[in-house]
Amino acid sequence: MNKLTDQCELVILETSDIHGNVYPINYGTNKEMNLGIAKVATLIDHEKNNADYTLLIDNGDVMQGTPLTYHFAKLLPKKKNPMISILNLLQYDAAVIGNHEFNYGMSLLRKSINESSFPWLSANIIEEEKHQPAFGHTYFIKEFSNGLRVAVLGVTTHYIPNWENPSHIKGLKFEDAFETTKKWVKYIQENENFDLLVISYHGGFERNLSSGEPTESLTGENQGYRICHEIEWIDVLLTGHQHREISSSLNGVTVIQPSFNGHALGKVKVQFEYQNGKWQVVSKTPELLKVENKTTAKREVLQLAEEFEKLTQEWLDQPIGEIAGDMSIANAFSVRLADHPLIEFINKVQMDATGMDISNTALFHNDSPGFAKHITMRDIVSNYIYPNTLKVIRISGQDIKDALEKCAAYFILDENKQIKVNPAFVEPKPQHYNYDMWEGIEYELNISKPVGFRVEKLTRNGKPLSLLEQYDVVMNNYRAGGGGDFEMFKDKPVITEIQTDMTELLANYFIKRKTVEASCNHNWKVIW
Repeated sequence: MNKLTDQCELVILETSDIHGNVYPINYGTNKEMNLGIAKVATLIDHEKNNADYTLLIDNGDVMQGTPLTYHFAKLLPKKKNPMISILNLLQYDAAVIGNHEFNYGMSLLRKSINESSFPWLSANIIEEEKHQPAFGHTYFIKEFSNGLRVAVLGVTTHYIPNWENPSHIKGLKFEDAFETTKKWVKYIQENENFDLLVISYHGGFERNLSSGEPTESLTGENQGYRICHEIEWIDVLLTGHQHREISSSLNGVTVIQPSFNGHALGKVKVQFEYQNGKWQVVSKTPELLKVENKTTAKREVLQLAEEFEKLTQEWLDQPIGEIAGDMSIANAFSVRLADHPLIEFINKVQMDATGMDISNTALFHNDSPGFAKHITMRDIVSNYIYPNTLKVIRISGQDIKDALEKCAAYFILDENKQIKVNPAFVEPKPQHYNYDMWEGIEYELNISKPVGFRVEKLTRNGKPLSLLEQYDVVMNNYRAGGGGDFEMFKDKPVITEIQTDMTELLANYFIKRKTVEASCNHNWKVIW
């Protein structure tokens, strides 16, 4: 406390959606990038050294997302989690459970939480048997040396059961994030003594922050807008999940979202004055601190991951097979307009693993390079970036048609009748992974037709696909659960599950065959 003016400053620092990025590199190319927690750590150190008081929170999705974390989880799970070691080193005050924290299973998650020197928060993830928070903490209060008290409540998007492998979340109940926030804010307000209330929400915004217009289907996956407008007493809302850059104010609540992969550090500077026996908020200023070329990587952070990084790089460079022909990608957009050898190959691997003859998959991101002649694990993880497993579900021909119509909404025609990506699949978060391409059926999507009426041709083995008949289809677990608002797949009978990650299935396919031929049967196309 400044004894002359009775003023103080608190700096709240937020990371979110780090996704296992430690080193500032792109694992597909090994080129240096301005990202990663080693660089963010330098920004954290600078803020801690120049503020009266700081509060450091990770907002979720820190433990999954790179070959380093995948290699650790699959091959070295008995060792201490390098991401946790780093958060411990940087003296985080708390972390929130994100949806990707479950990707490697409950055993690894529990072990990682036990290794943490800080609490993990999630008020709305409940252990069904005991009817209590599954990870022990809903909120905490940090009291500083001058008596300033800050309450921090953690909540997680409750949409996780729509994406996650059921075996990874067995025994857990995901209660509505908005309703849980409302309940606990009221409880904290009535039962605790605090000067500032912070909500750390692993979720984002369902509406445009300025206009209030919906920016996505209102599924409840993101509820940040509603939280700010319908729940009183919140001072700061830390967000994530959508991978956006946000530093703003919404209905008097200071809101922030610090991008993803360690591209930025979220900062909220709060000024207080001591009045009438209590600290009063004078101002709140949000800011995003970007990782830049001049931002150095903190050496101690790199050292904690060094052993894991070395083994990961050796694993990535293992040769596993060859391509006969061409599976490279010159343009991601063109891959989504007509059948491509890479997409056909991924579908073939899915069908081979399950014995099915209908499959769908996506090109997950626009930086996917495809496959050159010589294949290593690095090529596999550069193209298939998620730890998906496979499910075979039984769906109707009508469900297939409905899914194709949803996929066709990925495209629009501009004023010059040129085909483009629908902005809804790009903003506020890129969702290229929600456009699927199918094998085992033949179809055409006509983008000149209205949305919902674009499937012009739909056949199987040259004959019209029966909309009433049932078909067994293999797809990744995310899509099979209805992920991406594919409601037609949700709660459908599961015929079989393959619990091996797709990256392993793809690698094993090469290892078994040594040489794989690039082929393309042109079973589908987009016209306009």
